[in-house]
Amino acid sequence: YPTIDPFSVKNKPLDKETIKKYLNKFGIPTDKPIIAQISRFDKWKDPEGVIKVFELVKREVDCRLVLCGNLATDDPEGQVIYEQVSQKTRNMKDVILILEENNILVNALQSTASVIIQKSLREGFGLTVTEALWKSRPVVASNVGGIPLQIIDGKTGFLLEPNDITGFARKIITILKEPELAQQLGENGQAYVKENFLITRSLLDYLEILEEVFA
Repeated sequence: YPTIDPFSVKNKPLDKETIKKYLNKFGIPTDKPIIAQISRFDKWKDPEGVIKVFELVKREVDCRLVLCGNLATDDPEGQVIYEQVSQKTRNMKDVILILEENNILVNALQSTASVIIQKSLREGFGLTVTEALWKSRPVVASNVGGIPLQIIDGKTGFLLEPNDITGFARKIITILKEPELAQQLGENGQAYVKENFLITRSLLDYLEILEEVFA
């Protein structure tokens, strides 16, 4: 499976001042719990579905949604999707859209968010899930592609069917209302990534292959 580099700009620990600097730079207040999805603006990441989830969560918990991502150069629909989402959220004061590719911002946002969501309709492996788990963030994500390889439902996060809007909202509300659960999910998630999805594991894989080849 893919792995991440824990020493990269996107994944290394950031000090509080750097986090504050980047959140301020991109206009992300921290006066409310933050729900964040970091992904390209395309239909398979279902940003409009994420907004529907947020609207349900917002009825019970005063929070903020941040959708942060970029446009894929090989996806002509990306700009259309972004404009649709922008139009839909124009009058929603607690929804922030960020069209930017900035690894430090991603790190700061993932490190700060109360919940990371990955509501993909289709997915490959989903390294943004790995990155969020590594930062001890509770993740609520779709049971598609490679995401179930990373999330053990109820232990390192929550898995739901991608179109289960109500289910996503309920799990996020539960996490926001139960800080001890959020902390436990985060700790379990980081430990699972440390065991399975860091570059050190890739190195061991290569060494095992070499051992087989030259044995």
